[in-house]
Amino acid sequence: MWGSSIVTQALNSSLASSKITCLHEERNTLLKLRDEFVLTQPLDDETLSSYPKMKFWKGNECCNWVGVKCNMKTGQVVRLDLSNSWLNGHFRSNSSLFNLHHLQSLNLAYNNFNFSKIPSRFSQLSRLTHLNLSYSHFSGQVPNEITWLNNLVSLDLSANFDYDGGTTGSSSLFIESANFHKNFSQLQVLYLDQVNLSSINPQSLSNLSSLTSLSLINSALQGDFPTNIFLLPNIQVIVLQNNYNLNGFLPTFNSSSNLDTLDLFSTKFSGQIPDSIGNLKSLTYFSVSFCYFTRPIPPSIGNLSKLFYMDFSYNSFSGKVPSTMGNLVNLMYIYLDHAGCTGELPSTLGNLKKLVFLNIVGNEINGKIPPSLVNLTQLTTLSLHYNGLTGELPPGLTNLTKLESLGMSHNALSGSIPSSLFTMPSLSEVQLDENQFTGPLTIHNVTSFNLTSLSLSQNRLSGLIPKSLFKLENLNSLSLHSNNFSGRVELGMFSKLSNLRYLFISNNRFSVTYLDSNSTLPKLFSLGLASCSISSKFPNFLKSQEELQYLDMSNNRIEGEIPNWFINMGVENFYRLNLSHNSLTGWETPQFILPWKLLRILDLSFNKMQGSLVVPPMSTQYFFMSENNISGRIHHRFCYLTELVVFDVSNNRLSGAVPPCLGSLSRELSMLSLKGNNFNGKIPHTFMDGNKLMTLDLSHNHFQDKVPTSLIKCKALEVINLGHNHLSDKFPFWLQNLPKLQVLVLRSNNFSGQIWRPNRIVGFDMLRIVDLSFNNFNGNLPSDYFKNWRAINTEIPSTNKSKTVYMEHKEDYYQNSVTVMNKGSEMELVKILTIFTSIDLSNNHFHGDIPRSVGYLPSLIVLNLSSNNFEGPVMSSLGNLKQLESLDLSNNKLFGTIPQELESLTFLAYLDLSKNKLTGPIPQGGQITTFENSSFEGNVDLCGLPLSKKCGQTTDDNPTTHQEEESDEFGFTWKSVMVGYVCSFVVGMIGGHFIISNKPNWLIKIYGRKI
Repeated sequence: MWGSSIVTQALNSSLASSKITCLHEERNTLLKLRDEFVLTQPLDDETLSSYPKMKFWKGNECCNWVGVKCNMKTGQVVRLDLSNSWLNGHFRSNSSLFNLHHLQSLNLAYNNFNFSKIPSRFSQLSRLTHLNLSYSHFSGQVPNEITWLNNLVSLDLSANFDYDGGTTGSSSLFIESANFHKNFSQLQVLYLDQVNLSSINPQSLSNLSSLTSLSLINSALQGDFPTNIFLLPNIQVIVLQNNYNLNGFLPTFNSSSNLDTLDLFSTKFSGQIPDSIGNLKSLTYFSVSFCYFTRPIPPSIGNLSKLFYMDFSYNSFSGKVPSTMGNLVNLMYIYLDHAGCTGELPSTLGNLKKLVFLNIVGNEINGKIPPSLVNLTQLTTLSLHYNGLTGELPPGLTNLTKLESLGMSHNALSGSIPSSLFTMPSLSEVQLDENQFTGPLTIHNVTSFNLTSLSLSQNRLSGLIPKSLFKLENLNSLSLHSNNFSGRVELGMFSKLSNLRYLFISNNRFSVTYLDSNSTLPKLFSLGLASCSISSKFPNFLKSQEELQYLDMSNNRIEGEIPNWFINMGVENFYRLNLSHNSLTGWETPQFILPWKLLRILDLSFNKMQGSLVVPPMSTQYFFMSENNISGRIHHRFCYLTELVVFDVSNNRLSGAVPPCLGSLSRELSMLSLKGNNFNGKIPHTFMDGNKLMTLDLSHNHFQDKVPTSLIKCKALEVINLGHNHLSDKFPFWLQNLPKLQVLVLRSNNFSGQIWRPNRIVGFDMLRIVDLSFNNFNGNLPSDYFKNWRAINTEIPSTNKSKTVYMEHKEDYYQNSVTVMNKGSEMELVKILTIFTSIDLSNNHFHGDIPRSVGYLPSLIVLNLSSNNFEGPVMSSLGNLKQLESLDLSNNKLFGTIPQELESLTFLAYLDLSKNKLTGPIPQGGQITTFENSSFEGNVDLCGLPLSKKCGQTTDDNPTTHQEEESDEFGFTWKSVMVGYVCSFVVGMIGGHFIISNKPNWLIKIYGRKI
């Protein structure tokens, strides 16, 4: 293909240069140069744009050879262009090239010199004005002698890198000389893309006063970039992208600037876009993506009348998208994704008639979509995901006849989805998921035959799935999950969509059946059928899905054993499998190690699985087998699962000792839950340095001995739950050195001794939930004991109180949980609010005064000190706990009157002061008046409502004996501890009428884990 074109080029060159006589020595030099290399076509030459120029060097007139230009008068070679010439081989330090002393322009780009060093003898070509060695696989240090070429006008050493096996390469060329640019006073074009410049001070670039074009892409340049470069009189191109440690600011620009291209992508440029940006009337390309710019985008941006490409994405701008942007009538590409913009979109965007690509994803844009956007008839991509847009889709979207991708997911759009969407001829992708669209999905006339992806999930769509949907024959991905579609869905209907690979119809109101044995489902990669009322043995329609990688059939009524054919089907492909919340009982053939080689996520929780614990493949990262009937031990083969992130086998019938390796199972392990089994022996002491464990739940087992001190290595720990075991230890003070610990539960063990140390500060910076109840802790607590518990000591900002934010892992596959008490009954809250705080020291042997510092915990919600031997008065400072919702001081030896300050606790939902030695009248204001007798009984000398004893009345002794009042601290008592926290909107005028006397709705378990 290249042969005929090169012959034509050679003939034309011959005619044009017929009067030039080639010098004999120049011809010989060129022929020697040809012999130094092998001509090999590059493997990546997909465009066939290269050809072996030297192959056509024939005849005596070398000035007519391809790529060779001579001086018209002298016959000396002055220009040599061997770019894309298939040159392959080591570049010799004594190459014949260096004998061409009259060369002015040399281009060796796009060849393969096998990572040769750049010879220092290039400096002998002193007449060079243009030197291009880019993309030619040179390596090593750029020789300082290059700086002797003081006539250079253009220098390009770009992209000489070594591929590292990925999609990017590592730099093979580097410059170390601090004076590299010193002699380049005439240099106008400097391209050093992917040349390592980490040793160069960016300020030295300011000496290049003649620059017109500067490109330093991915050059490891660091430090402060000189602002005067932007103001050079002839500068037109500045490209600095991917210099991640390069700092800088934009200057005040002059109106005389000729700057055409400004690209600061992925640098540390910061500050604001100056108003003077409007002076850059020649600017066509402007990118500051992935920088650190702040403040609003200036309205003067509207003066850049020649701009066709603008990328302001991933910054921290504020304020609205300026309406003046509508003046940029030449704009074709707008990237404002994750830019920090707020407010409504300006209607002036509809003026941008040349716009092809509009991306405003991930901002805080609100209001309606401007109807003027339907005027953008050249638009191919419209992406407005992750904003706060409201209202309906604008009418007239069908005007966008070239639109290929429509993305408006994760907004608050409402109304119906217009049927006309499915008539748009170019449309290939529609993403409208996570909005508030309602009504039936109506498709009257299908002409969008290019549509390959349709996502309408997590809306409020209802009615039947329309049969016309199955006319979209090119659909590759269909997502309708989490809507209100109803009726019956026959899976066989999807056989009409032969190109379908991704199907998600989970969590609707229809039932799924598969009755048509003659139809075959398309070969799916992903299938979501959760909550589809599938009621049967293991579904046979999966037999034909041997390419399936993702399967979610959770929350159905599938029963019986998992068949052998299913196990064999997923050997090569399964990576994510969720069969949880069914009635599966086990495996057709008992499994020891599952054969699914690529498996990452396996969830079989909430079934009826029996037998021993199956070992997942080594690739597994998330393993959920909780809430089954699994028995036996954890096999030592689990020690080989070094990729595990979550391991949850809670609430089974597992027993025996835990393999010691579980403590050092995986550096990636963030959650380990063995709760609710019959494990015994010691907790493993093998937790290793550098682990990422966030949650450790070993509660409700039979573990013995002490808390392993190797837990101190788990610096990421947020939740430790060792409750309901047989641990015998002193209080583990050293846990306060875990910087992120928020939840500590040691309840119902055999811990003993004091929980403070003389002359030592006890302070848990992040601890918000602590439960030490039902142990043998004793001693009196210093008055300042809680002084350094900063998380509870800090008042919650009012802006955070109404936010529902839960403790969660970085991946959304698991939610932290904790078991607390409500009126003597354990209840589990599977989600833990980040603002929920609780202290439970009940059922121990503490004595002395209640620590005064308790009264200075402004964010405390639950306080339970019941069934101890605390003495002294009820502190009036408890009235400072304005967030308190549950207070239990029962079964102690407190005396004195109930302080009036408790009346101010307007959120108080549960109070128990019974079985103390309190005296005097019960305060008759605020929430206190809403509590019943049981909150105050057992205090002989208390009087006033709700007790029958009136104040001032002399009566016989209360029939409750002193012995009963002093009953065993570990006897059964009714008490209530907040289990889940939902803000109680109790204010003064209604506070006396809002009572929690029974379990409120928010005590119901909330299951937060997704898969």
